[in-house]
Parts: sequence; C-alpha cells; structure tokens
Amino acid sequence: MTAYGRPRDHTCIVRVCRDCCCGSERKHPGVDHDGLLARLEVGTRGHARVLRSACLLACDESNVVVVTPSAPGRRAGGRPVWLRAVLDDDTVDDVSEWVALGGPGVAAVPAALARRVFAPNALSLRWSAV
Repeated sequence: MTAYGRPRDHTCIVRVCRDCCCGSERKHPGVDHDGLLARLEVGTRGHARVLRSACLLACDESNVVVVTPSAPGRRAGGRPVWLRAVLDDDTVDDVSEWVALGGPGVAAVPAALARRVFAPNALSLRWSAV
C-alpha cells in the first residue's frame, strides 16, 4: 500500500497507435482493428491500462504497440518496448500474456514477440502517402 492507502501500481501501460496508418483499413485491409483492440483490452485487464495513441511516428512498422513497464518493472530496469506488426489474434494474445507475467523489467520478451521488437528512429521513417 502507498502512503495514501492505495495499492501500489503494478500495471503496465500499453499504447496502441491509432492514427494515420496504424489501425486503418486503408493500410491493412481485412484486419479487424477494433476487434484486436477490444481483445487487447480484455486480455490485459487488471495488468495494464490500454491507451489509444495519436501517431507514434513509426508508420513503416504499423500496427505499433508500445508496452511501458509498471513501477516495479521500471525499478528493475525495464524500458518501453516497441512492437511492430501487431495485426492478428495470436500476436495480441502474446502481448496480453507477457503483460500478465509483468511485462518489461519483470518478464523477458517472449520469443513469439522478439522478432517484432524494434527501436523507433524518426530519421528512418518514410514520409509518404500510404
């Protein structure tokens, strides 16, 4: 408990890019973007706050999800983890399971997600109409 009688925050923050490219039917036709977001919200309930974000400036990597560590994860050295191509149920479930285990700083990135991890670099972005 904190000094104010509230439990310590053990939840991660999961930012889901939903702007010009990520989450768009135009860039990813046939993907149920709203369904995937709902699945992520349900799958991480009690372990993360899922936030819709404006453009995260990683359009080449869409759909982008950023998992930010909980307070204990930060104390253990965890840093935000950027994931590319979160476009299907299996990947969303992998994110949810990792977050349930504690996420960055608490649990290692699962092998199923490791190939989706990337370091954002605004200089490498292609600025073009998609």
